[in-house]
Amino acid sequence: MAKMKTVLFPGSFDPLTYGHVDIVSRALHIFDNIVIGVLSNPQKGSLFTAEERVELIREQFFDLKERVVVETFSGLLVEFAKEKEINVVLRGLRAISDFDYEAQMALMNKSLSPEIETFFLMTREKYSYISSSLVKQVAPFGGSVQELVPPVIQQALKHKYSALK
Repeated sequence: MAKMKTVLFPGSFDPLTYGHVDIVSRALHIFDNIVIGVLSNPQKGSLFTAEERVELIREQFFDLKERVVVETFSGLLVEFAKEKEINVVLRGLRAISDFDYEAQMALMNKSLSPEIETFFLMTREKYSYISSSLVKQVAPFGGSVQELVPPVIQQALKHKYSALK
């Protein structure tokens, strides 16, 4: 019998984009379960609180809640992975430029915790330009983000930016 394999997909997800959704949906063809680890870093000055991001991601993946778990974490990724008894970290790549940073992080994590493996998955080409930062540059000015983020995130962005005015 095949061993159930759970992967940890960490990130800030501020906000979740179609690139993230693409990585999760494709990773579910490879892994049995995914724990989406939402990094909580109050010093980072996120648009959405960690709790808001968790709720939005849970709403997005509601139909997959048996296989996709969403939790916050702070501190070292490897410590969160150990706590969850997960030894594979999933990282999405958009372009070669992402690889340099992600490779450094993977090697650092391996140095801190040798049992941790990093699995890189390229996003589909049509999502390769999308980033959470780009969304946050367009949305406050009323620019359309419907090709960048799922409807639940679009609504949350509208609400957030109207509240900030």
